[in-house]
Amino acid sequence: MSYEIAGKPVKLSAKELEILKMIAAGQTSLSIAERLCLSLPTIKWYRKRMKVKFDATTTVQMVRKAIEAGII
Repeated sequence: MSYEIAGKPVKLSAKELEILKMIAAGQTSLSIAERLCLSLPTIKWYRKRMKVKFDATTTVQMVRKAIEAGII
């Protein structure tokens, strides 16, 4: 799925979008990993990768940008 954030195109996979929504709902990386049957390092990797895509230094900043862009 493609979105535009601050004039830049951002592509998110379905899994990234699912994890982003769970992060925005306040779930921890551990709870997300358990719910999706993924390892904790995998969830941390997704978080890091999405922060780069959103040009965000923190998870809060990433979620805020996603909300402002209408992604979540």
